[in-house]
Amino acid sequence: MADKDFGMNDIVQMKKPHPCGENRWKIIRMGMDIRIKCMGCDHSVMIPRKEFTKKMKKVVDKAET
Repeated sequence: MADKDFGMNDIVQMKKPHPCGENRWKIIRMGMDIRIKCMGCDHSVMIPRKEFTKKMKKVVDKAET
């Protein structure tokens, strides 16, 4: 499960694409809930961390620390 390590400003790929056709999302808030922003249309969604880890496929691009 080392592939599921994620942090702020990482770009992640979700299992299902957004209705706009993009499946890359940027993590913009972390806590009990995680807010992600679509890289295609800038729509943001807040989902519980447990649900996010289930729906996330992989980390595409790690943010600079």
